[in-house]
Amino acid sequence: MRDLIAKIQRKEDLSTDEIQTVMTRIMDGKADEADMRDFLLAMTEKEPSVDEIVGAAEIMRRFVIPVQTRHDRIFDIVGTGGDYKHTFNISTCAAFVIAGAGVAVAKHGNNSVSSLCGSADVLEALGVRLDIPLEKISACLDEVGLAFLFAKRHHPGMRHVAPVRKALGIKTIFNILGPLTNPAGATHQLLGVYDRHLLEQMAEVLRRLGSRRAIVVHGADGMDEISLADKTFVSEFNGEKLRSYEIIPEEFGLRRAFDQDIKGGDKTVNAGFLLEVLRGAKGPKRNIVLLNAGFALYAADAVKSPEDGIALAAAVINDGRALRILEKLKDFTSRDQQLS
Repeated sequence: MRDLIAKIQRKEDLSTDEIQTVMTRIMDGKADEADMRDFLLAMTEKEPSVDEIVGAAEIMRRFVIPVQTRHDRIFDIVGTGGDYKHTFNISTCAAFVIAGAGVAVAKHGNNSVSSLCGSADVLEALGVRLDIPLEKISACLDEVGLAFLFAKRHHPGMRHVAPVRKALGIKTIFNILGPLTNPAGATHQLLGVYDRHLLEQMAEVLRRLGSRRAIVVHGADGMDEISLADKTFVSEFNGEKLRSYEIIPEEFGLRRAFDQDIKGGDKTVNAGFLLEVLRGAKGPKRNIVLLNAGFALYAADAVKSPEDGIALAAAVINDGRALRILEKLKDFTSRDQQLS
């Protein structure tokens, strides 16, 4: 492994076989902490190539505890994190809207890393149990239309590198890999990234990993979501080709809002914000959820255009379908079940 780390330190890309050798050692628990630290630092300094990301993601997918489902289309809305905006949980809120529109959502997430409140944290505050047996998650996805896939439960191999990542305290290749390794095998994605240079790269990675349709976004204000404050850069893979473009909120009839308007807090505060949106409260928080959910529905092939997606998202909130998904998820996860 040291010779491969040395190659990365020379700013040379690894081959697919080489990156998969490194990742297999990490996931198997056969890499020592010094090697993992040096690998992550060197890869961060060099910046991973498309081949390296694809190869690493394939190994993580091989080690995942999978979720089977009857659905042909599985959607995930997720971000790399690391934008340090500390907004409320926009993508988690949007997930209920997307599911309310009839698209099965396998929401892959974790506890907070760089934010004040991760998707797992806010769901727990909303009364969703995260400790249901793994074998029940497929039934949850099929029955509710939405399931939360707790990353640390589905990726046991990640426990080996977690202490190193925490000690380093920087963004690494694993920030990129997490959204690419959905345990339910998401077929369609809306993926937010923390840096504009990742847009086309990640769209190409998703294409090569077999996504049927994917949209990758980065706000000009730094958000790993579609921004309500500034333009958003978009790379879209439509199943055949990649295209890149820019959007602004006004194109979709939405007023601009700024960081303070969508700022979050701890899990209790964010749970309150999420409920407000799902119950129909108007304002910037609703608007940014509509914008992201609308593009997600477009990415999911549920509508013909983002404009149609935004209109559908508004209807799903207004008639209570989104809130009913939350209630169904709480009910399913609170049934009398033994802990896994």
